[in-house]
Amino acid sequence: MLMVGMISVSALAAVGMSMQFMMVINVLMTLYVVGGNALISRFIGQGRKKRASSLLYSLIIVASILSIFVTIGGYFGSKYLYIIMGAQGDVVELGALYFKVLSLGIVVIFIDTLLYNALSAAGDTKNSLYIKLISAVINAALNYVFIFGHYGFDAMGIEGAAYATLIAYCFNIIAYYILLKKPYSKLNIIPIIRTKDIIRVWHVGWSAALERGISSISFLFFVSIIAAYGTAELAGYQVGLRIEGIAFMPGFGFAIAATALVGQSLGANNREKAYNMGIISGRVAYIFMGFVGFFLITFPEFLVGFFTQDAQTVAVASYYLIFVGLAQIPLAIMFVYSGALRGAGATKITLKISVASLWIFRVIPSYIAYKMGYGIVAIFIIMNVETLIKGLIYVYIYKKRKWLETKI
Repeated sequence: MLMVGMISVSALAAVGMSMQFMMVINVLMTLYVVGGNALISRFIGQGRKKRASSLLYSLIIVASILSIFVTIGGYFGSKYLYIIMGAQGDVVELGALYFKVLSLGIVVIFIDTLLYNALSAAGDTKNSLYIKLISAVINAALNYVFIFGHYGFDAMGIEGAAYATLIAYCFNIIAYYILLKKPYSKLNIIPIIRTKDIIRVWHVGWSAALERGISSISFLFFVSIIAAYGTAELAGYQVGLRIEGIAFMPGFGFAIAATALVGQSLGANNREKAYNMGIISGRVAYIFMGFVGFFLITFPEFLVGFFTQDAQTVAVASYYLIFVGLAQIPLAIMFVYSGALRGAGATKITLKISVASLWIFRVIPSYIAYKMGYGIVAIFIIMNVETLIKGLIYVYIYKKRKWLETKI
């Protein structure tokens, strides 16, 4: 995003908007990732590594098949996706170029996501850390070469960013394959297909996928409302979202911890430990994210300045960061407790909370505010209020403990 921002504000908006489309694509990944996480963590908790490894093999096949449909749709329909979202002409053209290339590598993105989550569910996050660190260096270096045209390469602009991303994902797959072949790995790839286990994954995954699907559509509506304000507002939102994405990391990390530890504890038939794992993960997450939120509130323009110098874009992104900085603690609670519920397989509960909260407290109020002529700041305030309400709902549901009785 830093390098793309040097091309133009339109390029920045185009790449940022493509991430919203990836949220929709994540719906299909959720079908096998969330259910796979819940089942793999329980198998590991029961000491059944071979069963977990055979499930991983089955899910790799499922992921590969699903990726074919996304590749076809993304390659031939990328331009229409941007048009539907209400993007302006130059954003549509640049975005279509970027997303068309990205679509060709959906299979490696799908498998990478599966392997990362499966190893996390089994309790191995360190090897993924090392793989992703090397991958990030490869991605950044290739961005520099491909986007701007260094070391004898032609300057490919936004297309170069897409090629760099796919090459980095290919590295991930090779690294994970080598890791999974090692006997000491927490998971291996055992070529056994158990239809019963795939069905169990489906029973957990469909409601999580439906939740992700409706949430993604909700976010697309939300982004289209912001896009209606103009390209600078859209770019400012996307820049703010990327910076906030860094702030998300403690929440994501401890949500993964809660998912794995809750699932493993339930697999070992220890409900009290499962409950406490979520509580501990939540406390650590909101302490970390609270500090990050303070930084976002205090230095918004400094952070945005790394991405763009466009005055209007900087102003919008700075407002966004100030407001989301205030919401980091309820956001941390939402991340971790929803992760804990998914680790237990209670995806129907997260589905109901997510759908009701996003539409009732975010999308509909934002649309009304836009139609009534309120500025972009009003939209950011509504977004924060929705986050706070959702966090409170998760606290209430979590402490009732009924989710601990979920059967897979």
